Amino acid sequence: MLQVRTSPDQLWDIDYTSGGPITVNGQPFTWDLIPLGNGRYHLLHEGRSYSAELVSADYATKAFVLQLNGQRLELQAKDRFDLLLDKLGMSNAAVSKVNELKAPMPGLIVAIRVEPGQSVQKGDPLLVLEAMKMENILKAPGDGTVTGIKVGLRDNVNKGQVLIQFS
Repeated sequence: MLQVRTSPDQLWDIDYTSGGPITVNGQPFTWDLIPLGNGRYHLLHEGRSYSAELVSADYATKAFVLQLNGQRLELQAKDRFDLLLDKLGMSNAAVSKVNELKAPMPGLIVAIRVEPGQSVQKGDPLLVLEAMKMENILKAPGDGTVTGIKVGLRDNVNKGQVLIQFS
């Protein structure tokens, strides 16, 4: 069982079993899905053809962005465990207040995308850390306001070093 939200007032209950039938809001759902590669798909449903592309996927937060026939569609999914936590009033139990972002590894700061006083939401890009010839986008661990940036552009940082502070 999945619950997928596509907008504040659009909610879909999806029930499925591996290799079994799919229902959406209690109604049978049949489709043909053909992978085209690179996150692109061709979908047939009720005689209509759709072009779909997976733009981004954050499996940790179950947030997905699709392009469906050229239209951007943001999805937020909840599985049965998320729904149970909601029912028990514990949906925010795993969320803890984070007051700072620390470097996950040593590296070089190659971009800073926020400034003090700026409000950020969980998942917003904050800065780019180059490590082992790869650029890593460090994102906000939660909602908050940037109160201090403790590094500068082209600074070398150590693992565990405080990079940004939040309130």
